[in-house]
Amino acid sequence: MFDPKSRAWIVPSLCLISLLVSLEVDGSPAPMILLESAVAKGAVCLDGSPPAYHFLPGSGSGVNSWLVFMEGGGWCRNVTECVERTGNFRGSSKFMKELSFSGILGDNQKTNPDFYNWNRIKIRYCDGSSFTGDVEAVDPATNLHYRGARVWHAIIDDLLAKGMNKAENALLSGCSAGGLASILHCDDFRSLLPSSANVKCFSDAGYFIDAKDISGADSVKSLYTDVVNLHGSTKNLPSSCNSMETPSRCFFPQYVMPTMSTPLFILNSAYDSWQIMNILVPSSADPGQAWAECKLDIKKCSSSQLQTLQGFRSQFLQALPTSNSTGMFIISCHTHCQSGGRPTWQDVDSPMIENTTIAKAVGDWYNDRSAVRKIDCEYPCNSSCPNITNE
Repeated sequence: MFDPKSRAWIVPSLCLISLLVSLEVDGSPAPMILLESAVAKGAVCLDGSPPAYHFLPGSGSGVNSWLVFMEGGGWCRNVTECVERTGNFRGSSKFMKELSFSGILGDNQKTNPDFYNWNRIKIRYCDGSSFTGDVEAVDPATNLHYRGARVWHAIIDDLLAKGMNKAENALLSGCSAGGLASILHCDDFRSLLPSSANVKCFSDAGYFIDAKDISGADSVKSLYTDVVNLHGSTKNLPSSCNSMETPSRCFFPQYVMPTMSTPLFILNSAYDSWQIMNILVPSSADPGQAWAECKLDIKKCSSSQLQTLQGFRSQFLQALPTSNSTGMFIISCHTHCQSGGRPTWQDVDSPMIENTTIAKAVGDWYNDRSAVRKIDCEYPCNSSCPNITNE
């Protein structure tokens, strides 16, 4: 993501992280469907190109079960950032290619036992607003289309016509900005499916919290305010939240959750690498770059920096919902997005809490085999985290 205050790109960004996750493949190639019919409805990417999704049909016991995964990739908060996206797959379907599915979307029964034979969909992200934007006017000087909400509805309508309207089971999921979208659109998704269906939502690394940065500034609140205003997102945020909160606050899951009625599972690190880098320590809050190494590699943090991170963890835990119906897997690994690849979803070396993998936790919760609310101990206690050292 571009940081307008420092005039520099933040690396690794949500876009890069999401791309790296998507490249960890071990499943079947998933053809890309360009939804040309959506263009007439104004449901288009930032550059006006058609929206896209990847689809693998279900089989056997999963033929009437649907898993919809929303791709992540940050947000654009101003014209300059959005124009930049039109030159890549974050703003244009012209640059999108076929993907292979892995992790929660994978077709290997051993590594994805609960969802491997479902209808599996990955919605590509090309609007920069977590699928919330809807501005009719298009400036001819930039040709930018802020239409994320229209993209969401057009693709969901297409899936309903393909058989999702008869779903017996459904899970709306996503990673990062897509994980946030899975929260913002959760109740709407539930309302579009049969009342008899088992419908739930799953957010991976999308629980971004309202916290001040190390300088005391509200950097992330400023970011979300800009995104909501630029994309005209207000009318597409959960109405139950909008009736009580300002629109930009309804971009934060902690203010949306109390008004939600559909069950949600939260997968997140309490030391989420993107949130540390962009919410707690954005470039604007660290002009001397004292945190440059620490925020990239938690093992390089000083004792005082680690103490600050422990404070951020406490804020994160306090922002979580208290309802027992909300599933949780809050790990202490310094990471971002864990459901899109087999190494972190379920494999021999996958991270665990209390000997439970992420895949088992989500499957147990979705299928009501057990209530899952697992909150890890403080870093660096979890030896299953990749490359962790207990120093």
